[in-house]
Amino acid sequence: QVQLVESGGGLVQTGDSLRLSCDASRRILNFNAMGWYRQAPGRQREMVAVITSAGTTNYADSVKGRFTISRDNAKNTMYLQMNSLNPEDTAVYYCNAFDRLSTYWGQGTQVTVSS
Repeated sequence: QVQLVESGGGLVQTGDSLRLSCDASRRILNFNAMGWYRQAPGRQREMVAVITSAGTTNYADSVKGRFTISRDNAKNTMYLQMNSLNPEDTAVYYCNAFDRLSTYWGQGTQVTVSS
């Protein structure tokens, strides 16, 4: 069974940076794509950033230029570098991956940005 474990969330101030990590229990190159999603209270879960197995990336407009998704294939870990954080970024951030068989989710990590 595939497991995804997020870490790196926390409480920060406006303008600060955080780096989230997602550790996978198997070789990440076997996934078609991996991504970060977030869900704020009272709102639907939304895509933040995605990286395909080929290395193509895509970002939500709200985070372009501030967030960077990357991965370390040797460590089977995906990252989300978040800079210039603001209160609108406050949410639970989830790691996601999918292959031809299924879609997988982590348990989430809380990011709170104070003004």
